[in-house]
Amino acid sequence: MDQITLSGVTAVGHHGVLDFERRDGQPFVVDAVLHLDFDRAAASDDVQDTAHYGEVAECIRSWIIGEPLNLIEALAVRIAEDVLRKFPVAAVDITVHKPKAPIEVEFGDVSVSVRRTRPEQP
Repeated sequence: MDQITLSGVTAVGHHGVLDFERRDGQPFVVDAVLHLDFDRAAASDDVQDTAHYGEVAECIRSWIIGEPLNLIEALAVRIAEDVLRKFPVAAVDITVHKPKAPIEVEFGDVSVSVRRTRPEQP
């Protein structure tokens, strides 16, 4: 499979289990790797024959700024399933970063990653 990598889609969301996270919000950063075959797009040179990464970025952003969730694991799964549903990809890897997570020790980043694949067609 060929890959499109979209890194650093950033927006303020209100996800988290703590009241102040929901109230104040914080930045979330999402990376996506789209797995698909480029043969048709390469032959046609037409954006209609690939996963339009600008539209993928908008999809991701809408989840970040959307309805608050408790867990970034839930956010990652919902993004991955939505990308798989809306775009012509065989699989998608989603990483959600929460760089301002309320952790009591010094840290650089916390993230979760998921992979979802399109079910095999009979």
